Amino acid sequence: MAAVSLSVSTVKPLGERVFVKVSASEEKTAGGILLPDTAKEKPQVGEVAAVGPGKRNDDGTRVEMEVKVGDKVLYSKYAGTDIKLGTDEYVLLAEKDILAIVN
Repeated sequence: MAAVSLSVSTVKPLGERVFVKVSASEEKTAGGILLPDTAKEKPQVGEVAAVGPGKRNDDGTRVEMEVKVGDKVLYSKYAGTDIKLGTDEYVLLAEKDILAIVN
């Protein structure tokens, strides 16, 4: 079996899926206490790295995606599939799991 090398440029989501680069989680609490890796919460904010072509309607037309590459988004806590490429973490999720675009 041949080895496959994945990078952000080689991943193209299908349908209404979005590939999001996860933002770094907090290292300290508001009071300045350092958090160990096991106590850190999974971040819910990230930057859109790639988007699919959109959902297909019953008549065959596509619904345009509401997010685009470069948008910062807030997504559901337990949504998507976690993917690690090199040292960066990504989440592949459906557009419906995105809650908001963050400015």
